[in-house]
Amino acid sequence: MLGIVVSRADSASVHIGEQLRGLRDWDTSVDETRPDAEGGGTVHRTDSVELREFEALHLDIEDIGAAFDDPDLLVFASKHAGETEELLTAHHTGNFGVAEFGGEGGQFARACPRAHEAVVAALQRHAPPDYEVGMECTHHGPTSVGVPSMFVEVGSGEPQWKDPDAAEAVARAILDLADEPADKPRENGTRRHLLGVGGGHYAPRFERVVRETDWAVGHIAANWSLDALEEWADSDAERDAVLERAFRASAADYALMEGDRPALQETIESLGYRVVSETFVQETSGVDLALVEALEDAIRPVDQGLRFGDLPPGYDGEWTVLDLPEELIADARGVDSEALRETIERQSIAYATEQNGTVLTGPIVCPANTEPATFLDPIIEILEQRFDSVERRADELVVRETAFDPDLARTADIPEGPKFGKLASGKSVEIDGDIIDPERFHRERIRRYTL
Repeated sequence: MLGIVVSRADSASVHIGEQLRGLRDWDTSVDETRPDAEGGGTVHRTDSVELREFEALHLDIEDIGAAFDDPDLLVFASKHAGETEELLTAHHTGNFGVAEFGGEGGQFARACPRAHEAVVAALQRHAPPDYEVGMECTHHGPTSVGVPSMFVEVGSGEPQWKDPDAAEAVARAILDLADEPADKPRENGTRRHLLGVGGGHYAPRFERVVRETDWAVGHIAANWSLDALEEWADSDAERDAVLERAFRASAADYALMEGDRPALQETIESLGYRVVSETFVQETSGVDLALVEALEDAIRPVDQGLRFGDLPPGYDGEWTVLDLPEELIADARGVDSEALRETIERQSIAYATEQNGTVLTGPIVCPANTEPATFLDPIIEILEQRFDSVERRADELVVRETAFDPDLARTADIPEGPKFGKLASGKSVEIDGDIIDPERFHRERIRRYTL
């Protein structure tokens, strides 16, 4: 069940609440067990949503989950204040350092990464023209909510807080969360949740991850948050404890870091969490995490060049490693690297690359029952574009070509220079009145690849 918090002390929240009540047919009742100022009084409900009003500002209300009837997710409809003009945004709450605006220092409310991902998409769907949609880092209270929660806001000043179109967009986005889970499903003992580390208050890199991949982001420690943490923590142990709480409150075992912070990365890894790159997040999107782990162990880490083919989504069978000769892969790549990569991607589970994933090198991971011909036949077709003949034998591939041999030309006293180059490119030249044909300096070359 989705719980929605409206604050009467927040004008934007009041306007969002009005839009919320107008967008659904609500059942209303009176809760006399709580004071009206603390979520009692008139309560609005549907089958999957409960809306309550509170007198205080959201960030000053602790343990607010107890006011609702067993919610799975809690959303604070709120305003955003800043210099960003027309903006719809969402963020989790907590304090990496001192608690200046609600909550406790070094504490965090339980994040809702999957729902946060969903609301960013919903805000984009419903945003009025000229309104941007963004994500913010973790900041301000409350830190004790009792249920996964987040703020969904309209900003960034009085004109926007009064804008009915903006209020309606936020209201619709919130209602789209009815029946939306707070977290990604568990797989391989973990979830596709990231703790964001570094960057500015607004988080375009983490927003890109949320928009473009199937990973979600929990708490985000911006650069200023990390500075606040260092100032607030009395010791390395206290700093580590805060980081540990941020991971737990995000239900995350991975961190995505913006900027180069080797000491912090070492600290995070010493706590038992993995720091991953955006490349890792992009490349593993849609790939079962158990398969990712197994292939990283067997081949190489994603950040060292492991890439995934077209087969992994839903693949749950056995796999094997096909180790084609490096020279064969290199020669096929030299003929048509794009065609080679396409055929490997289409039929593989994964493959190894170099140079930041741009150069396919092998080995290749394929289903256990794959016939070698599945990969060899397309590679032979690529080689045939350049070489005179390609012969497949039981245990080897024999490739023949007749090509210009510069040593033969040199022994015939062909001078280095433009004429030498013409012969190499297959053109006849005249030397001392004689016409010299390039075929005179051709020699058959044979390449053998052991299979």
